[in-house]
Amino acid sequence: MEIKASLNHLRMGPRKVRLVVDVVRGMTIDKSLDQLQFLNKLAADPVKKLILSAVANAEHNFSLAKDNLYIKEIKVDGGVTLKRWMPKAHGRATVIRKRGSHVHVTLAEIVESGKKEARKDKVDAPVKLETVVAEAEKRAKSAKKDGKSSKDGGKVNADVKSGKGFTNKVFNRKVGS
Repeated sequence: MEIKASLNHLRMGPRKVRLVVDVVRGMTIDKSLDQLQFLNKLAADPVKKLILSAVANAEHNFSLAKDNLYIKEIKVDGGVTLKRWMPKAHGRATVIRKRGSHVHVTLAEIVESGKKEARKDKVDAPVKLETVVAEAEKRAKSAKKDGKSSKDGGKVNADVKSGKGFTNKVFNRKVGS
C-alpha cells in the first residue's frame, strides 16, 4: 500500500530542498523525523510537516500503523520562478530569480498489512426542506387541536429543551396565525 502527499509552491529553491530530502530518503518515519528535527536547514521544517501529513493520511484513511511505514520515494521538482529585477551600474538591470519547488512523498509499508481500500465515512442523506416544513406544520396543527398555544409567554417548551421541537420553534412564525 502506497500513501502519497505533496507540497506545492514551496518558496525555497529546489537545490536547497533536495539537500534535506536526500538525508531522509528510504528511512523509517521515526528516524526521518528525528533527523529533520536536528538538521540545520530551513527546508527541514516544511519537509517534516509534509511527512507528518502523509503519516496522518495513512493513519486516518487506511488505518495503517505509523511504526510500519517508511519513505519509499521523495522527490523535489522545480516550481514557479518569480522574476525580479535589481538595478546595477551604468543603468543596467539584472534578473533575480526567486525559485519555488514542489515536494512529493510516497510512503510504503515495511511489512504488508493486506489493507487495500480507503476507509469511507458514512454520509447521511440530505434533508429536504419540504419534509421539514411539512413536519412542522403537522406539529403546529396537532398543537392547536390539543389546545396548546404557540405563544408561551417567554417559557420554553419541553420539546425545545430536549432538542426535538427545534424545527417547530423555527417554523412557528411561518406556519400561520
